[in-house]
Amino acid sequence: MPTPRTPTTADELRGAGLRVTAARVALLETVRDGDHLGVEAIASEVRARVGHISLQAVYEALHALTTAKLVRRIEPPGSPALFEGRVGDNHHHLVCRSCGVVADVDCATGHAPCLTASQDHGFSVDEAEVIYWGLCPSCS
Repeated sequence: MPTPRTPTTADELRGAGLRVTAARVALLETVRDGDHLGVEAIASEVRARVGHISLQAVYEALHALTTAKLVRRIEPPGSPALFEGRVGDNHHHLVCRSCGVVADVDCATGHAPCLTASQDHGFSVDEAEVIYWGLCPSCS
């Protein structure tokens, strides 16, 4: 019996209804290979992989990938937007107050949204975003 084929990055883009381009493949792989990357770092790595790409094209591709839920955008207060490849599990983040390093932490209590609002005001809550602040081991 043949082994099922693992979907490629191009397959995932197609499956999300997105056009497959070398830049989008490089961008998605960069975000997944990285660790909470900012737009400038992503653009630099994509340029190293495929050549010239404008910053505007990077922003547009990140927007499309975020909308398609292939990447996640986080915005810790006081920081520019960061992007990560860990999606769909409603995990949280630790942020160092000194150096700004960000680390993933699993959901506080079970499955998404993993926390219950004291009042939902009629909303159907499907996600909780928690940021824990402190000092990383290097800064402590």
